[in-house]
Amino acid sequence: MAKQGIYYDQIMNDLRRNVFKPIYLLMGDEPYYIDKISDEIQNNVLDESQREFDLLVVYGKDTEMTTIVNAAKRYPMMSPVQVVIVKEAQLIKDWEPLQYYVNKPLSSTILVFCYKYGTPDKRKKWVLDIGKTGVIFDSEKLRDYEMSAWITQYLKNKSVTADEKVIVMLTEFLGTDLSKMANELDKLLLTKPANVTRITPEHVEKNIGISKDFNVFELQAALINKDVLKANRIIRYFANNKKANPMVVVLSQLFSFFSNVMMYHYLPDKSQGTVASELKINPYFVKDFQKAAQAYNAWKTMNIISDIRETDARGKGVESNGVEDGDLLKELIFKIMH
Repeated sequence: MAKQGIYYDQIMNDLRRNVFKPIYLLMGDEPYYIDKISDEIQNNVLDESQREFDLLVVYGKDTEMTTIVNAAKRYPMMSPVQVVIVKEAQLIKDWEPLQYYVNKPLSSTILVFCYKYGTPDKRKKWVLDIGKTGVIFDSEKLRDYEMSAWITQYLKNKSVTADEKVIVMLTEFLGTDLSKMANELDKLLLTKPANVTRITPEHVEKNIGISKDFNVFELQAALINKDVLKANRIIRYFANNKKANPMVVVLSQLFSFFSNVMMYHYLPDKSQGTVASELKINPYFVKDFQKAAQAYNAWKTMNIISDIRETDARGKGVESNGVEDGDLLKELIFKIMH
């Protein structure tokens, strides 16, 4: 993530200093950074009067490469440069007509390709040549364990901090979708009192609708502490709020947690730094795995993982006999804690 972040910042800094390249190939599985760079070019390279004449936005599904190349070869009318942005570029079928233009791009054109949810064949000559004359940015999807640092940095840039529980709640609820995460963080920033610089679970619950007491993070805590009453209260809440807490998401989180507990059991070095590195978790949460390993030995942990898999299969209709998701989760929690 660090390498990508530095390169992204470099591109954005260059754009804000009016340092442009003739071609930008923005590609990858994470659309957030692609949108941020293309929006910066679309909204800020030209002023409003210039955009009317020298900005062209097309979509890959509605155009062909020859049309794009011909547009790129035109000269600007009212400004030093013209901007041509191709959205949904991954839907373009034939890229070969781009090859000649890539070798001799116009310095007065900024041509941007937004190639989302994948990458073209990086061995293609036109891709290699863009790397020589323009910018290639590969926007990779973040992993679960990278989200904590991303959220922390995003808020730090706004001079705000957040409780660790806030970060866990948001990650569980939104996953690794950076666009959704940024939108929800912006919502929290807008709704917090002006004099408050730390976001709390109560703030998240009030403004986003994620329960601070009834979520998978709290369920894991109840399981670690073998708090039967609290675990069953959370399961009942899940059963009554299926849309906000689908069983497949709950099981996925529990499977990930207990898989890490199993890994913890077999780590020869159980120091905080090693555990955080090996399990790819925030060091803050190492204590949870230490406590979970004490509560559930390796043999029990292996059985729990098997029980989670069985519950998942039954939830998808395998020998379920029509049992409700809430009852399946209740049965699973009983098996885990006994």
